[in-house]
Amino acid sequence: MVRYMTNPLTRMNVKQQIILLFVVMVSPILLLQWYGNTKAEQILKNHVTDAYAELNKQNIALLGRDIDTVTKITTTIVQNPLTQQLIPNAKDTVFERVQEYAKLDKLIAGYSIGVNGGEAVYYSLYVYDPNNYYSFAPKIPMTQTGVYFFQDQDKPEWFDEAVAKKGDGYMKLIRTNIGFSTQTTLAYIRSVSNISDYGVIGVLVATKMDKKIEESLRSVSLPDGQIYFTDGRNRVLTATTPSMIGSTLRLPPEAATKKADPDGMINIITPEFIYVINDNHLLQQKLVYKIPVQSLLLQQNELKRVIQLISVVYIVLGIIIMLYFWQSLMNPLTRLAHFVRSFEPGRRVPETPGKGRKDEVGQLIAALYDMARRLNVLIHYKYQSEIKEKESQLQLLYQQINPHLLYNTLESIYWKSSLEGNSESAEMIKELSKLMKISLSRGRELIALEEEMEHAKAYVSLQSKRYEYTFSVAWNVPEELRNNLIPKITLQPLIENAIIHGVRHMGEDGEILVSANLLDGDKVMIRVEDNGYKKVDFDAIHRLLNEEKGNPAIGYGIRNLHQRIRLHFGKSYGIRYEKREGHGTTAIIVLPRMVEQELPGTESLTP
Repeated sequence: MVRYMTNPLTRMNVKQQIILLFVVMVSPILLLQWYGNTKAEQILKNHVTDAYAELNKQNIALLGRDIDTVTKITTTIVQNPLTQQLIPNAKDTVFERVQEYAKLDKLIAGYSIGVNGGEAVYYSLYVYDPNNYYSFAPKIPMTQTGVYFFQDQDKPEWFDEAVAKKGDGYMKLIRTNIGFSTQTTLAYIRSVSNISDYGVIGVLVATKMDKKIEESLRSVSLPDGQIYFTDGRNRVLTATTPSMIGSTLRLPPEAATKKADPDGMINIITPEFIYVINDNHLLQQKLVYKIPVQSLLLQQNELKRVIQLISVVYIVLGIIIMLYFWQSLMNPLTRLAHFVRSFEPGRRVPETPGKGRKDEVGQLIAALYDMARRLNVLIHYKYQSEIKEKESQLQLLYQQINPHLLYNTLESIYWKSSLEGNSESAEMIKELSKLMKISLSRGRELIALEEEMEHAKAYVSLQSKRYEYTFSVAWNVPEELRNNLIPKITLQPLIENAIIHGVRHMGEDGEILVSANLLDGDKVMIRVEDNGYKKVDFDAIHRLLNEEKGNPAIGYGIRNLHQRIRLHFGKSYGIRYEKREGHGTTAIIVLPRMVEQELPGTESLTP
């Protein structure tokens, strides 16, 4: 009872101890931090978003006032008699044209002046003069304001677009020449029509609108945020970040689907940014505030300090609890870790400590000590197994001498038969020697297709001489595929099946065709075809190749060959049988396109 009261955790399993430690130490801190930060961030984001929405409305009102001012000035210029009378006409004298030009140029220059020290908007009138009546006037802008006459080859790219809008003004980023330099500026553009006959006089352009709008945008201060003035397709017309002008502003997907309020406001809060968007569908313009959330969270420092103070109190309490757990769990585990690090296989294992513990720590200690003892037993067993394995390898080396001895003996018989004039017997011995040699393949399981063809040809030659077969065998294998790797003794069983079950009794009418071609660029397909007339059960062959247990009545030769290919290359490869066009059978082998740079050479059977 005293031991139970002294250390009650020994009666609990490790999982329960860990859960208890986690609940006591971590849960209150995590819950408090999560709740406090979430609430503070949510309240701050909502309040800041609402405040910036109101600021955005005021900002858009200022922009609307500036744009209305420009619209009124352009209307005044358009309706001025000097503008209405400026129509290229052959009846006017050069002196009259010069006077008209000078008066209108002075009129337009008078409006291109900033008010109260603000940014100025520069007005220019572009007049189409196909007959070059105003040849004395400048064709390209030399200053930021003036009247310019152009012909077809000098027509500005936006001229026809402005004329098509029939007097409606719009804003657009254009490239304009000032002297010999080219600048990109935001311009307010509208066509100038004759009041009497509604003919087009020209196009009035108000440039430097980006500077005017920037002046209004700079009056708004965002914490590390940016302000963008865009068109309806989110192309930035002007911004507090000049490098963004002309690019497309990426907005969250919700900006395209979220419904705006009656004032056209759309507020979107993402984990990284707060977006306050004023979308004017009528004018196809947007004013976008983009504020980083992180810069706003700096205002939560006071709340965070309170949470941190609470966290420190919990950490101190957690340390006290941890010391208690340390005495119960960590000291025995530390001693166990020392034993594991110092243990050497084969060394005597001392007596298991802490046998009185009934929790998982005691079970772990007992299990590790028992495992160390079993490991010593396994080491002794492995040592004995290695000795037996070495003995088996030596025995295998002795057994491998016999095939090489047989091969060398066949070589000697071949030479003796050749010298005695028994050419046919010598040739059969030569083919048999080839079969032996390629079958050995110096221990290789994969050989070149060229070697496998040589082995198969030797087999066909032996069978033809032995049974006096008169069927024909054709080989159609491209040179570039003959170095492809193939499991050895693959073609011979398929050719043997074609002979026995196909062309054996057909005489000269029997045909066997061995061909190969590249499949899908990374596979090689080899076909062994015969024109035999026997009926073949292809469904039974398919079951033999693909079912877990084949039918012994059909045979295991092609099944073993199929499994060998799959073991080497995977389940995407193997063999299959199908009916040959006309009559006969086709065996198809699918292999990966695989070569090796240097194939081991073989000695020649002939001098």
